[in-house]
Amino acid sequence: SGPEKGRTMFTGIITDVGTITKAEQRGDLRLIIQCGYDMAGVDLGASIACSGVCLTVVDKGADWFAIDASAETVSKTSSAMWTQGRRLNLERALKIGDELGGHIVTGHVDGVGTIAAIAPEGDSHRVSVTVGAEIAPYIATKGSVTVDGVSLTVNSVADNADGTATFGLNIIPHTWDVTALGDLAEGQQVNVEIDVLARYLARMQERLSAAR
Repeated sequence: SGPEKGRTMFTGIITDVGTITKAEQRGDLRLIIQCGYDMAGVDLGASIACSGVCLTVVDKGADWFAIDASAETVSKTSSAMWTQGRRLNLERALKIGDELGGHIVTGHVDGVGTIAAIAPEGDSHRVSVTVGAEIAPYIATKGSVTVDGVSLTVNSVADNADGTATFGLNIIPHTWDVTALGDLAEGQQVNVEIDVLARYLARMQERLSAAR
């Protein structure tokens, strides 16, 4: 899905975890999200990535902000993220001069994945995610991927007979504890954004193939 506001960049480094305190259908879906940000420093119209979806602040209070999600955005993202009580990974938009701690993230969700398995691995968690055939070719071992807004490194990829792919992630204790990834459960949907470099490489390969 495209973001509610374009030309905005993020890093996939989560700076707060918010909670949806109210979800109301009013043409678009209006969400009230409680957060720990100093909202005095957040302008109306600012972009905030909510579990990987770039959304626009349309109203705010001391410890909350509101966003409107279009029907298209809701239809192309994880259905689980739009419900009252849901915790969301939050990141404010990257500003010029900010450190790029993760990788370039646009807030465009390329597809919805499903948590195939979660297992402890030492102090960390091994998480497997299955994605559809439309984005499976863009997931590469040691490449970057954004899952529910979190920048992560792909540890393994297995192609499935039906064209889907299942990739493995190692979630360290810090990431597990300070993001909403700790809420994940098997069978749950997650928002997946592929690495922007994979998009460009795929387009270059497409052009080269057409020229032959």
